[in-house]
Amino acid sequence: MDASWNPFAEFGFMQRALLGCLLLSASAPLVGVFLLLRRMSLTGDAMAHAILPGAALGYLASGLSLGAMTAGGLLAGMAVVLASGLVARSTALREDASLAAFYLLSLAAGVLIISSQGRNVDLLRVLFGSVLALDDATLLLLAVIAAVTAVALLLLYRPLVLECVDPAFLRSVSRLSPVAHYGFLMLLVLNLVAGFHALGTLLSVGMMILPAAAARLWVRELPGMLMLAGVLSAIGSTVGLVLSYRYELATGPAIVLSLGLVYVVSVLVAPRGLRWGSRAPARHLRA
Repeated sequence: MDASWNPFAEFGFMQRALLGCLLLSASAPLVGVFLLLRRMSLTGDAMAHAILPGAALGYLASGLSLGAMTAGGLLAGMAVVLASGLVARSTALREDASLAAFYLLSLAAGVLIISSQGRNVDLLRVLFGSVLALDDATLLLLAVIAAVTAVALLLLYRPLVLECVDPAFLRSVSRLSPVAHYGFLMLLVLNLVAGFHALGTLLSVGMMILPAAAARLWVRELPGMLMLAGVLSAIGSTVGLVLSYRYELATGPAIVLSLGLVYVVSVLVAPRGLRWGSRAPARHLRA
């Protein structure tokens, strides 16, 4: 235990990386739980790529500027959300198809912008993040996003739960359905931008989905699921940081693989994991 904690006690960059991961764990997995319940897990992955061209344009305009890349990523993400929603409501395409089209265009445009104007190291940093290079301004941004997420989920909790269970019922009894839907998508983009600064566009969704999926295998109640997802994310990201330091591994992938290990263990031993099928009551077929 002493050997594992020493890097955090000795090095400031490890302390900032740990704090950044804990701040992300306080917000991203909570959004991930609602993504799972709404069956929108792959939407999170698509939106993570959708912010890339905006962040790339911010990088070209101001270099590795926190404000420019954050603003560009937010604008690009919101634009993709609105455009895919408009296409889904105005054409024969469903929302998942229109979102997939816009996300592919965004990913290709972002990679093209960075690779044509920057260096390979810049492209790798944008795609895979630099959690060991978090500065005080970025940590403040992550803290603000975590606070905004907590307050927004508290205010939208009831309509979000109803939309997960029966969106048609929510639309019939309340005018909060579009507020909950688009408000949640804004929270999704906001947390993906936060994760982008630490883990890059390709890995940020891992901290959002993997702990949420693992938590769902352990508990049934939504409040417990939200709390457990945050705890599992904090544990997995801390273990990933320690492993990356001890064995000189790439930090972002090490964190996501540690979270993946938490998920795999949950699948194997959790009450609602693989053992769930063997205990499920058999269905009786009648002629």
